[in-house]
Amino acid sequence: MTQMTQEVLTGNGTAQVAGKVPAVTKSFWLIKILATTLGETGGDAVTMSMNLGYLTGTAIFATILVGAVSAQIASKKFHPFLFWFVIVATTTTGTTLADFCDRSLGIGYAGGSSILFCLLVASLALWRFSVGSVSVSKIRSRKAEAFYWITVMFSQTLGTALGDWVADPKTGLGLGYEGGALLFAAGLAIVAALYFWTKTSHTFLFWSAFILTRPLGATVGDLLDKPHAQGGLELSRYAASAVIAIVMIACILTLPQKAEQTRTD
Repeated sequence: MTQMTQEVLTGNGTAQVAGKVPAVTKSFWLIKILATTLGETGGDAVTMSMNLGYLTGTAIFATILVGAVSAQIASKKFHPFLFWFVIVATTTTGTTLADFCDRSLGIGYAGGSSILFCLLVASLALWRFSVGSVSVSKIRSRKAEAFYWITVMFSQTLGTALGDWVADPKTGLGLGYEGGALLFAAGLAIVAALYFWTKTSHTFLFWSAFILTRPLGATVGDLLDKPHAQGGLELSRYAASAVIAIVMIACILTLPQKAEQTRTD
């Protein structure tokens, strides 16, 4: 197994491993929600406002994603801006890819969500079988890191399809963008309650929350930039994306972040 982390020695002589993903804190979740919202408005800006279409938008963002993931895997330690840039790249790619499959290919929101959910579960199962754990605190090899980013990509794409399915009044559940945002926020509240007041697996709860933040960001992003006729606020996609990006950068600069730590024996 190729070691992908840096070991440091604590005062009592216990070795700890500094990983390449951030520790899961309140700051992590705040920035994650901003990143997923930015992915929705940014993806829509390229495919809709620029009229490039879903396929071209997917090709552009997928190219950026490949370069960003390659840089992340090649890095030797946690770099906050690089990590979050990759997350944003997965959200924009996920946005345009899900829209292409659901709308251009005619799979539909329910079909697309079902397929992506199966792919996500398969990714987690293969990761667990191959490495032994899907915990972010156990990412110590290139193989585990590759599985991590594949799983993230599937979860981001699923979130777009799921958010659209819940909100759309014609081919979905018809809850609207506000209703969808409230539904997914309630789901996150339930996950938080399970975390604090039950002994439910923290790894299971992490991935549940990670998945739910994506449709939350998708519905909030759609609420901001979709036309009034579709239940949105019809804000400029460029302006909304710029504001969200500025807030996200400010959070990365000011909020405490550190690499996930694990003990080694």
